[in-house]
Amino acid sequence: MNNKTQLPLAGVRVVDFGQQIAGPAVAMVLADFGATVIHVDPPEGPQWDHPANAVLNRNKSCIRLDLKQDFGLGQALALVEQADIVIESFRPGVMTKLGIDFGQLRAERPELITLSIPGFASNDDVRKEWKATEAVVAATCGAFTDMGFNRVLMGVNPSFSPLPLGSSYAVSLAASSAVLSLLEREKTGRGDRIEVPVAAALMEGLSYNSYVIEGLPDRYKTMREEEIEYRKANSIEMDLTYDQLQEYLDPFYRTYECADGRMFYCVCPSHRNHATRALKLLGIYDELVEEGLPDVKDLHMPVAEWEGETSIGVYPLPKKWADIISAKMKKVFLTRTSEEWGRLFGEGQIPGAPHRTTQEWVNDEHTNASGLIVEVNDPEYGRMKQGGPIAWLEDIAENMLTPSPRRNVSYDKALNELLTTAVEENVTRPTGADIQPASGRGWLDGIRILDLTNVIAGPHSTAFLSRFGAEVIKLDPVSPLYDPLIGTLFTFQTGVSKQSALLDINNPEGREAFNRLVRSVDIVVINAPERQMEPLGLDHDSLQAVNPGVLFCRLDCLGGPRRGPKTDYIGYDDIIQANSGIMSRFGGPETPEEHAHLGTLDVNCGFAAGLGMAVALYRKHKTGQVSRARTSLSAVTNLAQAPFAFDYAGRAPFNEPSGREALGNNELSHFYNTANGWIFIDSNRTELEKLEQVEGLQGIAQASDIGAFLGQALNKAPADYWATKLREADVAAAVPMAIEDLLNSYSREADDTPGTALGSFAFSTYRNHPSGHTITQVDHYSIRPTESSIRAFKPTERFGHSTRDVLSSVGYSATEIDAMIERSIAGLGWGKEFLPS
Repeated sequence: MNNKTQLPLAGVRVVDFGQQIAGPAVAMVLADFGATVIHVDPPEGPQWDHPANAVLNRNKSCIRLDLKQDFGLGQALALVEQADIVIESFRPGVMTKLGIDFGQLRAERPELITLSIPGFASNDDVRKEWKATEAVVAATCGAFTDMGFNRVLMGVNPSFSPLPLGSSYAVSLAASSAVLSLLEREKTGRGDRIEVPVAAALMEGLSYNSYVIEGLPDRYKTMREEEIEYRKANSIEMDLTYDQLQEYLDPFYRTYECADGRMFYCVCPSHRNHATRALKLLGIYDELVEEGLPDVKDLHMPVAEWEGETSIGVYPLPKKWADIISAKMKKVFLTRTSEEWGRLFGEGQIPGAPHRTTQEWVNDEHTNASGLIVEVNDPEYGRMKQGGPIAWLEDIAENMLTPSPRRNVSYDKALNELLTTAVEENVTRPTGADIQPASGRGWLDGIRILDLTNVIAGPHSTAFLSRFGAEVIKLDPVSPLYDPLIGTLFTFQTGVSKQSALLDINNPEGREAFNRLVRSVDIVVINAPERQMEPLGLDHDSLQAVNPGVLFCRLDCLGGPRRGPKTDYIGYDDIIQANSGIMSRFGGPETPEEHAHLGTLDVNCGFAAGLGMAVALYRKHKTGQVSRARTSLSAVTNLAQAPFAFDYAGRAPFNEPSGREALGNNELSHFYNTANGWIFIDSNRTELEKLEQVEGLQGIAQASDIGAFLGQALNKAPADYWATKLREADVAAAVPMAIEDLLNSYSREADDTPGTALGSFAFSTYRNHPSGHTITQVDHYSIRPTESSIRAFKPTERFGHSTRDVLSSVGYSATEIDAMIERSIAGLGWGKEFLPS
């Protein structure tokens, strides 16, 4: 039996018409899990001529077909006839015009799964015809305008980032939907027609940057926010330098220079133990205590009832103590190299990491040893380092670490590969009575999940799956580990549609209740390093002893399919941003800066965990095998950096756009000022003839300095004028939007619908939110099946709201539950208020 046969998607046949990043990357993810994939390019080759195609098309056979010719179309349809899944990523309607009509195909073959990944939604009448490049989608979704407090204070707006965040989120979401549709087909024989617009995926990815809490208590305002408000109220220019900005950052959430002249990122602001460990490691904890550093015992009490002004483990710290602590920390960090501090923080279980470039990340000892980076012998580039799988199953992860290089094959060989796969894997296609009528149910109706996670990535994974009908029990400790910013505020996103229960599982009676819950569910999920699994009783043998057959999913920071030197290091999104090169690219090599979007990697790590759980469910349904699904923040950073996260001998310099002054990829893919604001044009030299036809741009093809030409020409008319004229010429362009404008235009009163029918943007306003605040947040609307249902989320419950119901569901009487609450084995809340004031 070969490695491919052992992988969970062995026997699944995919035809991939995708171009650019999103479509090919979804097919790559399915191929990494064992699917047989035929990738189809046009006769002239990929639309995006880039070395990253070697990564996106690994494990695939690649052919070129001319779908505009009857012969080529006939060949394409013959491939589709053998497929289980067909993927495309063009503008809505393009495939139908080419003769491949997904609706007609599914009418003839209802077992077929079709997956479309357009830039904008097919029901977005304003934008569906736009040429939706990565940058155009990002500009329209506010990703270049809402770049965080740092950029506001520095007066930088808009900001450009070359990270393909829209596609990276869309890949995890779309791949998950494909696998869940396969699971449904195993049960009912029916496939589905699915759409995942990149714009909607990006808005879900930016969920922490778009939610609005009316009347948010002042205790959650950072020094940066206070400075912004002060400057606006007093008409003071936003002009902070990078060095000045650092003094507005929390000491546990900032960059420090080290003895080697390189930078180290410390991020442990909201966990009392982590911050205390950092101060003790640095040798300044005792002197801070002597200087009167307060210690508030219960951070979930209202601030007005605190016995001191602040405490370690609360974010944000007041400026007085932030200045005192950071001054001491700056001096100590200069005593060791960034690499030494990285090892000391990692071994001391403190979140922190040295700033590194992407090239260093790709060639790092840990990433290569752990399988976060794999080697592929590409026919064009030779031995090539590539990002490893974005999710895996522990028992067969090794089989995913030796991908086959992309293969250019003939049409006959590609067709034969699909036919051979069906024979070798004994694939039988559902037909006739095997195919049940569409049920309208969710793909995960009846699945029950026990969620032991915290912060963002872990809880986001189960919130993601809840839209498909999964029932999620969120179990937290009776006494909180995190301050209310992370421990409560973030849960307004991650806690939706879950039952909240509080239980002390370290108590023998609490452990018995926990075991009963484990016996009642299909999946257990946690985010924690591997070293904690056995003490928690969550290693494979212990968990199966409690509930034979229960599935398990684990997320962490630096974990990979294999163990590496940093496997047990703990950390957050920011740690991997710093270590993998994102911060060095975003802020510039000398002035690294956190990528502005909160949850940049966290949210996609949650989506990737959802993918892992979907694969585990599919595998168990088909084979009965029990899996432990895995992903990490480190695994998904390679997807977020798809155009950069690879290396090979002779690779061109890593000189992609970086720094806060970058306004585009090049002079034809760039922000320009118009008569009334900014516009982003995303073109290239092959389109100079198109640009020549645009009124006002005649002469551009002969211009010696295209950037200067466009700068002068575009300044003569308003942005909307240019956007219209450029689109008429089929040139990609967008007027940058702000998320606030999108919220104002596309928010509605919560109506118990998921927003999938509302185009590319959909937000719901909850006026009766359990927190007592009015909250507006993005819908769970990016995955749009035709036959299965998507459930609108319910607002996050107050902690412990469902403790009684959850315990009752596993056999405890009301009297027993009361006794557990009385002895703090179970709990009904963390404080007087859901969101402490």
